[in-house]
Amino acid sequence: MTAYRFIEQEKANHSIRLMCRVLRVSRSGFYDWSGREDCPSADLPLRTRIRAIHAESRGTYGTPRVNRQLRRQGLTVNRKRVVRLMRQEGLAGVPKRRFRVQTTQADPAARKAANLLNRQFTADAPDTTWVADITYLRTVQGWSYLAVVIDLYSRKIVGWAVENQMEASLCIKALRRALAVRQPRPGLLHHSDRGSQYTSLAYQALLDEHQAVASMSRRGNCWDNAVAESFFGTFKQEMQSRQPFRSVAHARAEVGNYIHQFYNPVRLHSANGHRSPVQTEEMFRALNS
Repeated sequence: MTAYRFIEQEKANHSIRLMCRVLRVSRSGFYDWSGREDCPSADLPLRTRIRAIHAESRGTYGTPRVNRQLRRQGLTVNRKRVVRLMRQEGLAGVPKRRFRVQTTQADPAARKAANLLNRQFTADAPDTTWVADITYLRTVQGWSYLAVVIDLYSRKIVGWAVENQMEASLCIKALRRALAVRQPRPGLLHHSDRGSQYTSLAYQALLDEHQAVASMSRRGNCWDNAVAESFFGTFKQEMQSRQPFRSVAHARAEVGNYIHQFYNPVRLHSANGHRSPVQTEEMFRALNS
Protein backbone atom coordinates (compact mmCIF):
# COMPACT_ATOMS: atom_id res chain seq x y z
CA MET A 1 0.00 0.00 0.00
CA THR A 2 1.38 3.41 -0.94
CA ALA A 3 1.66 6.25 1.55
CA TYR A 4 -0.93 8.26 -0.40
CA ARG A 5 -3.43 5.41 -0.35
CA PHE A 6 -2.90 4.92 3.38
CA ILE A 7 -3.56 8.64 3.98
CA GLU A 8 -6.69 8.44 1.84
CA GLN A 9 -8.05 5.56 3.90
CA GLU A 10 -7.19 7.09 7.26
CA LYS A 11 -8.01 10.75 6.65
CA ALA A 12 -11.31 10.44 8.50
CA ASN A 13 -9.42 9.35 11.62
CA HIS A 14 -6.22 11.40 11.46
CA SER A 15 -5.04 14.79 10.28
CA ILE A 16 -3.76 14.79 6.71
CA ARG A 17 -1.06 17.25 7.73
CA LEU A 18 0.13 14.94 10.53
CA MET A 19 0.11 11.80 8.37
CA CYS A 20 2.04 13.52 5.59
CA ARG A 21 4.66 14.67 8.09
CA VAL A 22 4.98 11.22 9.70
CA LEU A 23 5.15 9.45 6.33
CA ARG A 24 7.49 12.11 4.91
CA VAL A 25 5.41 12.96 1.88
CA SER A 26 4.18 16.37 0.75
CA ARG A 27 0.58 17.43 1.14
CA SER A 28 0.63 18.91 -2.38
CA GLY A 29 1.74 15.53 -3.72
CA PHE A 30 -1.10 13.84 -1.89
CA TYR A 31 -3.68 16.29 -3.20
CA ASP A 32 -2.30 15.85 -6.74
CA TRP A 33 -2.76 12.12 -6.33
CA SER A 34 -6.18 12.26 -4.75
CA GLY A 35 -7.69 14.79 -7.14
CA ARG A 36 -9.51 18.07 -6.70
CA GLU A 37 -12.37 16.76 -4.59
CA ASP A 38 -10.18 16.27 -1.54
CA CYS A 39 -8.25 19.52 -1.73
CA PRO A 40 -8.58 22.08 1.05
CA SER A 41 -11.57 24.37 0.79
CA ALA A 42 -9.13 27.30 0.93
CA ASP A 43 -8.11 26.43 -2.63
CA LEU A 44 -11.61 26.72 -4.03
CA PRO A 45 -11.73 30.55 -4.44
CA LEU A 46 -8.26 30.47 -5.97
CA ARG A 47 -9.30 27.73 -8.39
CA THR A 48 -12.19 29.93 -9.50
CA ARG A 49 -9.83 32.88 -10.10
CA ILE A 50 -7.36 30.71 -12.00
CA ARG A 51 -10.07 29.24 -14.22
CA ALA A 52 -11.40 32.74 -14.97
CA ILE A 53 -7.95 34.11 -15.84
CA HIS A 54 -7.18 31.13 -18.04
CA ALA A 55 -10.54 31.47 -19.81
CA GLU A 56 -10.03 35.21 -20.33
CA SER A 57 -6.69 34.44 -21.97
CA ARG A 58 -8.53 32.16 -24.39
CA GLY A 59 -6.68 29.21 -22.92
CA THR A 60 -3.26 30.64 -23.81
CA TYR A 61 -1.76 31.59 -20.42
CA GLY A 62 0.57 29.22 -18.66
CA THR A 63 1.61 29.42 -15.01
CA PRO A 64 3.81 32.56 -15.25
CA ARG A 65 1.13 34.82 -16.77
CA VAL A 66 -1.66 33.37 -14.61
CA ASN A 67 0.46 34.07 -11.53
CA ARG A 68 1.21 37.62 -12.66
CA GLN A 69 -2.46 38.28 -13.30
CA LEU A 70 -3.31 36.99 -9.82
CA ARG A 71 -0.80 39.47 -8.39
CA ARG A 72 -2.39 42.27 -10.42
CA GLN A 73 -5.66 41.28 -8.75
CA GLY A 74 -4.05 41.62 -5.32
CA LEU A 75 -3.30 37.93 -4.68
CA THR A 76 0.25 36.87 -3.89
CA VAL A 77 0.36 33.12 -4.47
CA ASN A 78 3.29 30.73 -4.41
CA ARG A 79 4.18 29.71 -7.94
CA LYS A 80 4.23 26.00 -7.04
CA ARG A 81 0.70 26.29 -5.72
CA VAL A 82 -0.46 27.79 -9.02
CA VAL A 83 1.35 25.02 -10.90
CA ARG A 84 -0.38 22.39 -8.77
CA LEU A 85 -3.86 23.88 -9.08
CA MET A 86 -3.57 24.42 -12.82
CA ARG A 87 -2.40 20.85 -13.27
CA GLN A 88 -5.31 19.54 -11.19
CA GLU A 89 -7.73 21.67 -13.21
CA GLY A 90 -6.25 20.41 -16.47
CA LEU A 91 -5.18 23.93 -17.49
CA ALA A 92 -2.05 24.73 -19.46
CA GLY A 93 -0.67 27.44 -21.70
CA VAL A 94 -0.09 27.05 -25.42
CA PRO A 95 3.42 25.67 -26.08
CA LYS A 96 5.70 27.76 -28.23
CA ARG A 97 6.23 26.65 -31.79
CA ARG A 98 8.61 27.84 -34.46
CA PHE A 99 7.13 29.51 -37.49
CA ARG A 100 9.80 30.37 -40.02
CA VAL A 101 8.27 31.32 -43.34
CA GLN A 102 10.06 33.74 -45.65
CA THR A 103 7.82 36.60 -46.78
CA THR A 104 10.38 39.20 -47.88
CA GLN A 105 10.55 39.57 -51.63
CA ALA A 106 12.87 42.46 -52.40
CA ASP A 107 12.83 44.62 -55.50
CA PRO A 108 16.52 45.02 -56.46
CA ALA A 109 15.81 48.27 -58.31
CA ALA A 110 13.89 49.97 -55.49
CA ARG A 111 15.46 52.55 -53.22
CA LYS A 112 16.15 51.24 -49.70
CA ALA A 113 16.08 53.30 -46.52
CA ALA A 114 18.82 53.06 -43.90
CA ASN A 115 18.31 51.04 -40.72
CA LEU A 116 17.58 54.01 -38.50
CA LEU A 117 15.85 51.90 -35.85
CA ASN A 118 19.02 49.85 -35.40
CA ARG A 119 17.36 47.38 -33.01
CA GLN A 120 16.36 50.08 -30.52
CA PHE A 121 13.10 48.34 -29.65
CA THR A 122 11.86 50.91 -27.16
CA ALA A 123 10.16 54.28 -27.56
CA ASP A 124 9.53 57.21 -25.24
CA ALA A 125 5.88 57.70 -26.20
CA PRO A 126 3.12 56.22 -28.36
CA ASP A 127 3.13 57.02 -32.08
CA THR A 128 6.80 57.95 -32.27
CA THR A 129 7.97 54.63 -33.75
CA TRP A 130 6.01 52.02 -35.66
CA VAL A 131 7.18 48.69 -37.07
CA ALA A 132 5.46 46.86 -39.93
CA ASP A 133 5.66 43.38 -41.39
CA ILE A 134 3.80 40.62 -43.26
CA THR A 135 3.22 36.94 -42.54
CA TYR A 136 1.47 34.00 -44.17
CA LEU A 137 -1.79 32.59 -42.83
CA ARG A 138 -2.74 29.07 -43.78
CA THR A 139 -6.40 28.55 -44.71
CA VAL A 140 -8.33 25.57 -46.00
CA GLN A 141 -8.60 27.34 -49.35
CA GLY A 142 -4.89 28.25 -49.57
CA TRP A 143 -2.58 30.97 -48.33
CA SER A 144 -3.72 34.34 -47.04
CA TYR A 145 -1.52 37.17 -45.80
CA LEU A 146 -1.56 39.37 -42.70
CA ALA A 147 0.10 42.79 -42.61
CA VAL A 148 0.41 44.65 -39.31
CA VAL A 149 1.63 47.98 -38.00
CA ILE A 150 2.75 47.92 -34.36
CA ASP A 151 3.38 50.82 -32.01
CA LEU A 152 6.79 50.25 -30.48
CA TYR A 153 5.99 52.01 -27.20
CA SER A 154 2.99 49.91 -26.19
CA ARG A 155 3.25 46.98 -28.64
CA LYS A 156 -0.32 47.78 -29.68
CA ILE A 157 -1.46 46.68 -33.13
CA VAL A 158 -2.48 50.02 -34.60
CA GLY A 159 -3.13 48.82 -38.14
CA TRP A 160 -3.69 45.50 -39.86
CA ALA A 161 -5.09 43.93 -43.01
CA VAL A 162 -5.75 40.40 -44.30
CA GLU A 163 -5.96 39.59 -48.02
CA ASN A 164 -5.39 36.66 -50.37
CA GLN A 165 -2.47 38.38 -52.08
CA MET A 166 0.83 39.85 -50.85
CA GLU A 167 0.95 43.00 -52.96
CA ALA A 168 1.77 46.51 -51.79
CA SER A 169 -1.96 47.22 -51.47
CA LEU A 170 -2.13 44.82 -48.49
CA CYS A 171 0.46 46.80 -46.53
CA ILE A 172 -0.98 50.13 -47.66
CA LYS A 173 -4.36 49.11 -46.28
CA ALA A 174 -2.80 48.30 -42.89
CA LEU A 175 -0.86 51.57 -42.87
CA ARG A 176 -3.89 53.66 -43.88
CA ARG A 177 -5.86 52.12 -41.01
CA ALA A 178 -3.10 53.01 -38.57
CA LEU A 179 -2.76 56.56 -39.86
CA ALA A 180 -6.51 57.17 -39.74
CA VAL A 181 -6.90 55.90 -36.18
CA ARG A 182 -3.72 57.27 -34.62
CA GLN A 183 -3.00 60.45 -36.63
CA PRO A 184 0.69 60.59 -35.70
CA ARG A 185 2.66 63.82 -35.73
CA PRO A 186 5.30 64.52 -38.39
CA GLY A 187 8.58 62.73 -37.74
CA LEU A 188 7.11 59.30 -36.98
CA LEU A 189 9.77 56.63 -37.53
CA HIS A 190 8.39 53.75 -39.61
CA HIS A 191 10.47 50.56 -39.71
CA SER A 192 9.99 47.59 -42.04
CA ASP A 193 11.98 45.03 -43.95
CA ARG A 194 13.16 45.60 -47.52
CA GLY A 195 10.26 43.78 -49.13
CA SER A 196 8.95 45.14 -52.40
CA GLN A 197 5.65 46.05 -50.70
CA TYR A 198 7.41 48.53 -48.41
CA THR A 199 9.85 49.91 -50.98
CA SER A 200 7.04 50.46 -53.51
CA LEU A 201 6.47 54.01 -54.71
CA ALA A 202 2.88 53.95 -53.43
CA TYR A 203 3.85 52.92 -49.90
CA GLN A 204 6.71 55.39 -49.69
CA ALA A 205 4.46 58.16 -51.03
CA LEU A 206 1.97 57.49 -48.24
CA LEU A 207 4.76 57.79 -45.66
CA ASP A 208 5.96 61.03 -47.28
CA GLU A 209 2.40 62.40 -47.29
CA HIS A 210 2.31 62.05 -43.51
CA GLN A 211 5.91 63.23 -43.05
CA ALA A 212 6.99 59.87 -41.64
CA VAL A 213 10.64 58.78 -41.77
CA ALA A 214 11.33 55.38 -43.32
CA SER A 215 13.72 52.88 -41.74
CA MET A 216 14.45 49.41 -43.13
CA SER A 217 16.13 46.27 -41.86
CA ARG A 218 19.43 45.18 -43.27
CA ARG A 219 19.29 42.64 -46.04
CA GLY A 220 18.38 39.13 -44.86
CA ASN A 221 18.29 40.05 -41.17
CA CYS A 222 14.88 39.33 -39.64
CA TRP A 223 16.12 40.24 -36.13
CA ASP A 224 16.22 43.89 -37.19
CA ASN A 225 12.42 43.69 -37.04
CA ALA A 226 12.20 41.38 -34.03
CA VAL A 227 9.13 43.02 -32.48
CA ALA A 228 6.96 42.22 -35.50
CA GLU A 229 8.45 38.73 -35.72
CA SER A 230 7.61 38.21 -32.04
CA PHE A 231 4.00 39.24 -32.55
CA PHE A 232 3.57 36.84 -35.45
CA GLY A 233 5.03 34.03 -33.36
CA THR A 234 2.62 34.82 -30.54
CA PHE A 235 -0.37 35.08 -32.87
CA LYS A 236 0.32 31.76 -34.57
CA GLN A 237 1.09 30.08 -31.27
CA GLU A 238 -2.14 31.24 -29.68
CA MET A 239 -4.51 31.34 -32.63
CA GLN A 240 -3.65 29.53 -35.81
CA SER A 241 -2.10 26.49 -34.14
CA ARG A 242 -5.53 25.73 -32.62
CA GLN A 243 -7.84 25.86 -35.59
CA PRO A 244 -7.38 26.21 -39.36
CA PHE A 245 -8.97 29.20 -41.00
CA ARG A 246 -11.68 28.18 -43.45
CA SER A 247 -11.17 31.07 -45.85
CA VAL A 248 -9.64 34.54 -46.15
CA ALA A 249 -12.90 36.01 -44.82
CA HIS A 250 -12.77 33.71 -41.79
CA ALA A 251 -9.11 34.59 -41.23
CA ARG A 252 -9.91 38.31 -41.42
CA ALA A 253 -12.71 37.99 -38.87
CA GLU A 254 -10.61 35.92 -36.47
CA VAL A 255 -7.61 38.25 -36.75
CA GLY A 256 -9.80 41.26 -35.97
CA ASN A 257 -11.35 39.52 -33.00
CA TYR A 258 -7.97 38.43 -31.65
CA ILE A 259 -6.43 41.90 -31.97
CA HIS A 260 -9.31 44.05 -30.74
CA GLN A 261 -10.89 41.75 -28.16
CA PHE A 262 -7.80 40.08 -26.71
CA TYR A 263 -4.29 41.10 -27.76
CA ASN A 264 -4.60 44.88 -27.48
CA PRO A 265 -6.88 45.20 -24.41
CA VAL A 266 -6.19 42.04 -22.40
CA ARG A 267 -3.01 40.11 -23.16
CA LEU A 268 -0.15 40.74 -20.73
CA HIS A 269 3.06 41.75 -22.48
CA SER A 270 6.48 41.30 -20.87
CA ALA A 271 7.86 44.42 -22.60
CA ASN A 272 5.12 46.46 -20.90
CA GLY A 273 5.85 45.27 -17.39
CA HIS A 274 3.18 42.60 -17.86
CA ARG A 275 0.46 45.05 -18.81
CA SER A 276 -1.63 44.94 -21.94
CA PRO A 277 -0.95 47.44 -24.76
CA VAL A 278 -4.16 49.33 -23.95
CA GLN A 279 -3.29 49.50 -20.24
CA THR A 280 0.21 50.71 -21.12
CA GLU A 281 -1.13 53.59 -23.20
CA GLU A 282 -3.73 54.48 -20.56
CA MET A 283 -0.97 54.68 -17.95
CA PHE A 284 1.10 56.89 -20.27
CA ARG A 285 -1.81 59.29 -20.74
CA ALA A 286 -2.53 59.37 -17.02
CA LEU A 287 1.10 60.24 -16.23
CA ASN A 288 1.34 62.87 -18.96
CA SER A 289 -2.06 64.56 -18.74
